[in-house]
Amino acid sequence: MSEARLIDGKAFAADLRGRVGKGVAELVAGKGVKPGLATVLVGGDPASQVYVRSKGKVAAELGMSSFDHRLPEDATEAELLQLIATLNADTGVHGILVQLPLPKHIHTERVLQAIHPDKDVDGFHPINVGRLGSIAAGAPLDFPVPCTPLGCSMLLADALGSLSGRTAVVVGRSTLVGRPVAQLLLRADCTVTIAHSRTRDLPALCRTADILVVAIGRPEFLRGDWIKPGAAVIDVGINRVPAADGKTKLVGDVAFEEARQVAGHLTPVPGGVGPMTVACLMYNTLQEARRKAGLPFAAI
Repeated sequence: MSEARLIDGKAFAADLRGRVGKGVAELVAGKGVKPGLATVLVGGDPASQVYVRSKGKVAAELGMSSFDHRLPEDATEAELLQLIATLNADTGVHGILVQLPLPKHIHTERVLQAIHPDKDVDGFHPINVGRLGSIAAGAPLDFPVPCTPLGCSMLLADALGSLSGRTAVVVGRSTLVGRPVAQLLLRADCTVTIAHSRTRDLPALCRTADILVVAIGRPEFLRGDWIKPGAAVIDVGINRVPAADGKTKLVGDVAFEEARQVAGHLTPVPGGVGPMTVACLMYNTLQEARRKAGLPFAAI
């Protein structure tokens, strides 16, 4: 059997960003509405600073307005909630992203619930979670969907075409990735099983899957002999581990070299799912700006 076809998330994300940029230009020209993304960072965590800066840069490159808000590490929860209330009321802001993790003295769920559901471009608000769980098969995703799961579903549809009737196993049940990606696969008419730490005989279950999505946060946890020959494997994991040269390297939750000998399609780490997250954030922001302009959902 030949090696797996690698799913190039970096290339797909670049194409998606290009389509979003075109959509932004059309919205500005046709309705005079410029999509606006507000990012909020509490504290000075270096990694979070890099993430926020990159999101603002991409937004500006696509012709969006980018609003960067920084609060000190000791900012109170009340101060953060007041900022969110101000952004909720700002008609120039169509998407609000609060960078996680927040300092321990701030209640994360309370903050995420304070964001207006229509501006929740991360898709974490309970109302949007409920929308995703109740949406009919094939119905348009005309509300914010969590960016990483949305990116996974886009990559799968691009690689495989129709997902209808396929058996899917999602390894990981987090509310950020595992559960929402399972809902998206159900919407695409897959037969879906969510596996987790208490699942019995996980390797045998994984071998039944035509589609395997792995988001468990353990480096190279899923081995090649757990994969059904020809299956599509989406590796969501990003783990930094020691490298042979004494430095570190990024690896996924899937043993890549083993998996590529068995799978039909496989996302690399890095360069697979990761680039899709920011691209889908911009996609969600554009969709919300279109909605505020009175335009219908558009599969960009």
